[in-house]
Amino acid sequence: MGRTYLGEFEEIVLLTVGILYEDAYAVAITKEITKQSARPVNVSAVHKSLYRLEKKGMLKSKLSDPESKRGGKRKRLFMITPYGKTALDESMDLRTKMRNQIPDLAFKWDIR
Repeated sequence: MGRTYLGEFEEIVLLTVGILYEDAYAVAITKEITKQSARPVNVSAVHKSLYRLEKKGMLKSKLSDPESKRGGKRKRLFMITPYGKTALDESMDLRTKMRNQIPDLAFKWDIR
């Protein structure tokens, strides 16, 4: 697969799937992103990103066992693929490389 670039929200979703590991399903991912980012997140936006990332090969999914508390319904659980980890690593490397190129002087503001 060629290099695929991640949008900010896709990157956050991918990171959250990793954080939640075995409990990474859409509702839990939505709650975790909201908690970590302190910004409201719509579960349908998470669903779209999850399926887009799966289509790109960065995630894979499987259905959980049926749960009695959910009326026998199953959750779709997501896991990061090796390609997804590579995409996260490349994204972090690029951000770090570029951030390190900003001279300290660029952060010294003379506000009068």
